Amino acid sequence: MNTSAGKTALITGASSGIGLELAKLFAKDGYNLVLVARSDDKLQQLANRFNDDYGIETTVIGKDLSEEDAAQDVYNQVREKGLTINVLVNDAGVGAYGKFANETEWEREKALIHLNVLATTQMTKLFLKEMVERNEGKILNLASLVSVTPFPLMAVYAATKAYVYNFTQSLINELKDTKVTVTALLPNATNTDFFNKAGATNIRATDQVDDPAMVAKDGYKALMAGESKVVPGGLVNKMYEVMAYVAPQEAVAAMMRYNNEPKAEPKEQKKEEGSDKAANSSALAWGLGIAAVAVAGVALAVAYSNSSVVDKWRYKYKLGKLKWKASRGYAHASDEAVDLVSEASKAVSNGLDNLRQTVARAVN
Repeated sequence: MNTSAGKTALITGASSGIGLELAKLFAKDGYNLVLVARSDDKLQQLANRFNDDYGIETTVIGKDLSEEDAAQDVYNQVREKGLTINVLVNDAGVGAYGKFANETEWEREKALIHLNVLATTQMTKLFLKEMVERNEGKILNLASLVSVTPFPLMAVYAATKAYVYNFTQSLINELKDTKVTVTALLPNATNTDFFNKAGATNIRATDQVDDPAMVAKDGYKALMAGESKVVPGGLVNKMYEVMAYVAPQEAVAAMMRYNNEPKAEPKEQKKEEGSDKAANSSALAWGLGIAAVAVAGVALAVAYSNSSVVDKWRYKYKLGKLKWKASRGYAHASDEAVDLVSEASKAVSNGLDNLRQTVARAVN
């Protein structure tokens, strides 16, 4: 039975990237769609394709959500069409690259704040009220891994995503006695048009980007399960999140600054670049090592509760060893810790996937 039949999902930023991939997933599951973005023509092409391929009804609303009261206008159009929004996806967002003091423009940052913060908040305010009245609904807010880390050279963008993440977690608590759920999606750098629009096409972070289809799939799964947050991808991305909590913020900021800098530097800066690279690589290794220790420690604790007496003593010894290495800043603990995660997972009847889910919940 298709429980999504007759339900409608509204997706902002639906014309490309993660928003587009999420729209595909909703369409495949039979949701009717309301697609919101600035490009009317592109949205209409997508609507025609979705309607033909999946037999759903797709409504297009061309709107620049960085404009004043744009969210209210979207809401009014939805009401005029007599549509009920069962799922709201606040995906639209932009970045701005450069040093805040003297390289970025205020008008652009003001529009960024309006889109990432005000539009997301107002869209949520308008549609959440109806969801609570029906005691039914889901919201997915696009945060970012940088919502929990410093992000030099994109300081305002990171600050807006920190707002989105905090806002989402607060709403989850307020809604705990209802059947309405809110989920924060925290992707790492993703292969979308984000860096191009932000003016950051040549930074190191673009060398390692995740697939937007993968990000959307993990986000969609978490949304449907009513989870509070999801960090898409493998264990490495999850260790980045843990590192943000356990490593000194100065070290995290230095690492993120390095990832955000241009790939090619002038010749006269080569020596300095090499020094910075070594320092930041060391910080990364140290931070990921500590994060891996934390993740492996939780994994061992989970395995411990599902083990025999003999195995429990063995896990106690390994957990003590991890603590000893962590206390000494053991930079190469990551390799051993990841091995321990794998080993500990064998003691959990449902395998590594369930173990990682437990680890993710435990470190919330």
